[in-house]
Amino acid sequence: MTNYKKITEQDIHFFTSCCGVENVLTDSENCQKYGQDHTEDLMYPPQVVVKPVQTEQVAALLSYCNQHNITVTPRGAGTGLSGGALPIYGGLLISMEKFNRIIDIDKKNLQVTVEPGVINQVLQEELAQFSLFYPPDPASKGSCYLGGNIAHCSGGPRAVKYGVTRDYVLNLEVVLPNGKIIWTGANTLKNSTGYSLTHLMIGSEGTLGIVTKIVFKLIPLPQHNVLLLVPFYSAEKACEAVAQVFYSGIIPSAMEFMERDAIDWVLKYIEHISIPVEDRVQAHLLIELDGNNLEQLMLEAEKLTEVLSCFECGEILFAENEAQKENLWHMRRNVAVAVKNNSVYKEEDTVVKRAELPTLLRGVKQIGKKYGFQSVCYGHAGDGNLHINIIKGSLSDDEWNNKVPLGIKEIFELCVKLGGTISGEHGIGLVQKKYLPIVQSQIQIELQKGIKKVFDPNNILNPGKIF
Repeated sequence: MTNYKKITEQDIHFFTSCCGVENVLTDSENCQKYGQDHTEDLMYPPQVVVKPVQTEQVAALLSYCNQHNITVTPRGAGTGLSGGALPIYGGLLISMEKFNRIIDIDKKNLQVTVEPGVINQVLQEELAQFSLFYPPDPASKGSCYLGGNIAHCSGGPRAVKYGVTRDYVLNLEVVLPNGKIIWTGANTLKNSTGYSLTHLMIGSEGTLGIVTKIVFKLIPLPQHNVLLLVPFYSAEKACEAVAQVFYSGIIPSAMEFMERDAIDWVLKYIEHISIPVEDRVQAHLLIELDGNNLEQLMLEAEKLTEVLSCFECGEILFAENEAQKENLWHMRRNVAVAVKNNSVYKEEDTVVKRAELPTLLRGVKQIGKKYGFQSVCYGHAGDGNLHINIIKGSLSDDEWNNKVPLGIKEIFELCVKLGGTISGEHGIGLVQKKYLPIVQSQIQIELQKGIKKVFDPNNILNPGKIF
């Protein structure tokens, strides 16, 4: 660990002169608020929170902290699940919440320029007015910031058809740890000019620089969609059905898996939604088809039901109107919140090839029995991304802290054995870094550490993450 400097009154005076007294917080209540995100029950308060409003202010803060050996943790909305925005060494936390402008919607070129504090759903709703579409839509889209989506290369349900954040970023304005400001790419659809600094920044979890502007490419908004909730009498059969749907030639715009406990817990959590679930139903797939030809979508839905009928499914619920669609999506997007409302939990973000989902699910349950923990599984089945919520419940602190991690390690080893990896969209951050050697060789890790050192030789920007 580097011997970082504690922040003094002189430092706070500089922060205040740079960003204004109203944008500098030092009280205990606010420091505790910004010292946690959605990762378990972890708490690491910073010494000071600063809310800059201009790129030049971010540059001045980083330059000063780099010169004075003060740690800096960048933060978006605080919806992360791997501890990436937790200031584990205290120091300065830079909140990007005031970088919340949609700067320009270029309708002719299908591009948009935004600041990183724009909420994902706010951008989507604004673009929809112009029949434009930015597809990546994490479960927390109603609160998460686009800057955080960049940091973790977020995906969401529609990644299965449309891709993840990385597939839509053209250019980034970034402040480096030494305070220098750069643009990483070009506002063009093709760019083969040197190394791709843009793609290096995406998924770097705030360890290489702080993004202050984003240029996204857009696509036309599909005019129609149909949504089906499909119950299965076997969770493994539901997983088996996923690969077969794609093999049949159907490409859903979303294909989400929820096992029985996930459905039960979320229906208890959201009182105004009521969906009948047979006692013997063990899992559901929520499947969306979208496009511009409604007649064609209905034919695809008919073909889809034929495929699913071979996998022990019950009566399929076809969403009849927009309100019912919204309720079904609201249910899916609140599974994690419902789980958290029941118990402290660890959420593991595993990803394998689609056809390996049944083996992964079966293995997770076997490992849970071995180590004595319950798991609630759900996720983006269409791209093999299974979220595994491990429930603390009645486990002792000793079991939670020492026994459960052994089970998590075995789950990750199983993912690698199946040709997968240990994070699809949540990142490595703080809580997963000890598992990184399971999936990456020492050479790979050293290469990444070398890149970090080039960008941040004094290791002041979000230290202690990933490695």
